[in-house]
Amino acid sequence: MSLSREELANKAKLAEQAERYDDMADAMKKLVENYKPLTNEERNLLSVAYKNVVGARRSSWRVISSIESKTDSSEKKQVIASAYRTKITEELKNICNDVLDLLEKYLIDEETMKKYKDAAANNENTDMKDSLVFYLKMKGDYYRYLAEVSTDEEKNDSIIKNDDNEKEKDNESRVFYLKMKGDYFRYLAEVSDGEQYQAVVKKSEDAYKEAYKNANDSMAPTHPIRLGLALNYSVFHYEIMNKPDEACKLAKRAFDDAIAELDTLNEESYKDSTLIMQLLRDNLTLWTSDANQDGDDDREGENN
Repeated sequence: MSLSREELANKAKLAEQAERYDDMADAMKKLVENYKPLTNEERNLLSVAYKNVVGARRSSWRVISSIESKTDSSEKKQVIASAYRTKITEELKNICNDVLDLLEKYLIDEETMKKYKDAAANNENTDMKDSLVFYLKMKGDYYRYLAEVSTDEEKNDSIIKNDDNEKEKDNESRVFYLKMKGDYFRYLAEVSDGEQYQAVVKKSEDAYKEAYKNANDSMAPTHPIRLGLALNYSVFHYEIMNKPDEACKLAKRAFDDAIAELDTLNEESYKDSTLIMQLLRDNLTLWTSDANQDGDDDREGENN
């Protein structure tokens, strides 16, 4: 017997408390497939679930890749590490593709996007704006994660649909999901190479670029989603594109623009926004430090 919407949400919350994030993601996947649109709480549960599921694999992938690359490791150990890395890579890709599938089939599908557009045209339902930005940011994030671990052929198989006709009211949810899409393609890029790497990077960049344009056009510089997007997009430039100057430029602009309007920040968003601003500043400090300093062990801050 299928669970109700409330039961699935409660199951996800329980799994989160138990730190069983795979179970949490499974519950939220079923909720998305059967009930939409999501409430803000459900939307955040979805994001938390998959962020932890994919984050654990990304961390494991980095550890195993480091072991595999060490020249002092025995050949047998390297072979074992390589096989294990391949296993983790496939898990990570499957998770990212699950998220992207949920986004494109249920959350920012053609029918839903039409509703966002109609609401925007009639200046109705401001909550839809938040949801659209959220989902588009998410979409961008997960394409970025895919770019980190994908092969050339897999990246070429992935296509980002451009939704350029959405109005201002659509943008917040749109930015969120595009950011999410970019993030997950970036995660794929971390474990990919060759042509697949190039293709997934392109998907991630396209999602981030579209989200960034929408965010700058319609959201306040202090908005936590806009700041989170700038943070992750700058990490993409630094880690994936190897463009430290672009990364610093983007991060500095986001930080400076937010500082200039800090007095307009409402109490509800203050904590989230200032935390992300601190991460932007920390990354700028790291990236502008001595060029000869070895930063391989330092991980840039990211936004969930």
